[in-house]
Amino acid sequence: MANAHIDRPAGTAEDWTIPQGWDRYSAAEHAMWDQLFERQAKMLPGRVASEFMDGLDVLRLSKPGIPDFEELSERLMKATGWQVVAVPGLIPDDVFFDHLANRRFVSGNFIRTPEQLDYLQEPDIFHDVFGHVPLLANPVFADYMQAYGVGGQRAAGAGVIERLSRLYWYTVEFGLIRDASDGLKIYGAGIVSSYGESLFSLDDPSPNRLGFDVRRLMRTKYRIDDYQQNYFVIDSFEDLLKQTLETDFGPIYAELAGAPDIEIETILPTDTVYTHGTQAYAREQALA
Repeated sequence: MANAHIDRPAGTAEDWTIPQGWDRYSAAEHAMWDQLFERQAKMLPGRVASEFMDGLDVLRLSKPGIPDFEELSERLMKATGWQVVAVPGLIPDDVFFDHLANRRFVSGNFIRTPEQLDYLQEPDIFHDVFGHVPLLANPVFADYMQAYGVGGQRAAGAGVIERLSRLYWYTVEFGLIRDASDGLKIYGAGIVSSYGESLFSLDDPSPNRLGFDVRRLMRTKYRIDDYQQNYFVIDSFEDLLKQTLETDFGPIYAELAGAPDIEIETILPTDTVYTHGTQAYAREQALA
């Protein structure tokens, strides 16, 4: 939801928030939410982190269709002190980080059309709310998101947002988690809100699945236009939070300042490798 250089649209508050306008959604828009919700809720059990399934109940609200942010925020506040606020789309980095640091999750208020059922370029309310909010009901992940916001404020001051953005991408958006008794599970919002990537990320032989390492991850490129070629696997949300809170990122940024980026498909000798992907899907798409 963040972008470095954009102007604030007319009608938005100083913090870039806007009214959600729940009463203006059409029956077709509510039906689209219900269709997407039902499809993902049926497919995810057994594939997604148990913490996500536990938090999914926060979205089962009293009204049909798209959640009302006021009601949703009331439930989230009771659980972890978070709330959901509407924004007009992409917002500046500093505004994004300020919202996260103060336990406010920003969401677009529009929903995709039937033609965009399986892919759209800009995240919509289904991605933002269904993908992100269930884990915000988990106290550990909720603390991680706030810690990321605080870290983002520091990174902005140091001019190293690009490095930190890769941490968000490979955890919050496209992260996998290791279940010691049941293999790998998904938790990243970009995966759990996508029917196709929910299957691809775990089942397809194409992508690499590598152990989480902050320095390695911050050097690794990513793609925004298709399924990921790399997924990084955390051991637990507790460990992710611990590493975030106990790591002094300043020396890491200094260390990586002159380090070259790692190409997406590369596997290093130091990597913990869960899957050495074939990269077949990426090659096929490049030739298409």
